[in-house]
Order: sequence, then C-alpha cells, then structure tokens
Amino acid sequence: MIYSMTGYAVAETERDVGSLTLELRAVNHRYLDLQMRLPDELRSHEPALREAISAQITRGKVECRVSYTARQSAQHPAQLNLDVVRQLGAWNAQIRTILPAAAEIAVIDVLRWNGTLASQTASGDTLRDDLLALLQRVLREFAAARQREGEKLAAFLEQRIAQIETLRSTVAPRIPGAIAAYEAKLRSRLEDALGSADDERVRQEITLYASKIDVDEELSRLAAHLAEVRRTLARGGTVGKRLDFLMQELHREANTLGAKSVDAEVSQCAMEIKLLIEQMREQVQNIE
Repeated sequence: MIYSMTGYAVAETERDVGSLTLELRAVNHRYLDLQMRLPDELRSHEPALREAISAQITRGKVECRVSYTARQSAQHPAQLNLDVVRQLGAWNAQIRTILPAAAEIAVIDVLRWNGTLASQTASGDTLRDDLLALLQRVLREFAAARQREGEKLAAFLEQRIAQIETLRSTVAPRIPGAIAAYEAKLRSRLEDALGSADDERVRQEITLYASKIDVDEELSRLAAHLAEVRRTLARGGTVGKRLDFLMQELHREANTLGAKSVDAEVSQCAMEIKLLIEQMREQVQNIE
C-alpha cells in the first residue's frame, strides 16, 4: 500500500474522572519530525506516546495534541488555590502603588487566572492505559486516512505514466523522417554550391547527423524508469524517497530528449513529458 504523509485523525474517550482527546495531524517532510502537545498531568507519558507513533509513522511532520478535561462533581468540587489568590492580591497592591489610576482587579479575573481553581484530577498513571488505548484508535484512523490519500496519489501517478508512454511512442517513428529530411536538404545545398552532390560526403554527414539526433537510448531509459515507478508503486511501503530519485532520472532523460530534438513535434512531446514528470514529482513529495 502507498501512504500519504498528509493525514488527520481525532478521537475522544470519556471516563468518570474526565475526558481525553487525542489529535494527530501530519504534512510532508523529509524525515520524521514529531511534536508533542501534552497537559502537565500526562507529560510523563510522552516517551511512550513517541515510541508508539514512531513505530507506525516513518516520515512526515507530525503533531500529536492531547487534552484532558477533569470532570467536576459534588463530591469533588473545584477549590480555590489560596496561594495563587494571595500572590495576585500582592501583585495588585504593588502595581497600584506605582500606578494609582490602575483599575482594581476583578473577582472574575482572579477566577480566570491559570491555577486559581484547583480541581480533583486523575493521576497520570490512572490515565495511562486510557491514553495509550486512545492513541492506538487514533493511529488506526490516521493510517486509514493516509492510505486513502495514498491510493489517490498512486492513481494520479499511474495516469501520468500512461500519458508519458503515449507521448514516448510518438517520438521514435519521427526520427527516420527527420534524417531523410536532413539528407534531402543537404543534397540540395551541395548541388547548389557544387553543381553535384558528393555521395561519400553526404553519407558521412548523414551518419554524423543521425548519431546526434538518435534518441533510442533516451527512450529506452525513459521506458525503464517508468516501469520501475510502476513496480515501486505495486510494491508499496515506504517508497517516497525511491520515487523521488526516479523522478530525477526521468527528468534527466526528458531534458536530453528535448536537447536532441530537431523536429517541432518531438520538441513539443519532450516539453509535455517534462511537464508531466514535474506534476508527478510534486505529488511524490507527499508519499511516505
């Protein structure tokens, strides 16, 4: 299977002590760049989360965001953190000695201050199993989303390969005609200049010309690289870097094909092939 590096998944679980939400999002990147966003209660479990994510994702810029909301109850109501309240009061008094016109701090502002209300929360150890189970659930959804996107990318590449093969098949038959046209032009010029055409000189010039515009080798390598792209897509797995290398090789052959062209239609084909390869290269950047 082909997997895209772009993906998103989120899931939530409810427990008596509160709710856990875990979100995974990823975009393309050369390597695995994993960023964690965890609440303080769950910070100790970051290594376990990293290990589980890294076991299934090998490339991409991945962000894992976890949130925990403790459940309030009549048995365990929220309590004022008096140390924080006293500190806010001291700061308020100090500021007003310097700025007498400053407004008094409001009670609602105190209650909104981070850490003012202390609630009964579950310990990180209590939440560990729920957190890891939630992560596995999210990873399954995340993998499914990346697989669906990967299938679209593979279909896109297959379509472009077919288009390039069609263009490639139109190039080779035009080479003999280009050589014949050059021979006729050369004979005409020699006859105008010398009154007759030197067959030996014509043969030498034609041989040299034919070697310069011969694109059989480029067309053969182009076909081989396209076949390898197809084999790589069929093999699946972590193939993004391999496909990126093949795009470079395809681009090199297309450039040489265009440089050797002496026919307007062959030049147009070479240009269209390069455009298709560039489209493929852009999409390959999103494959794991």
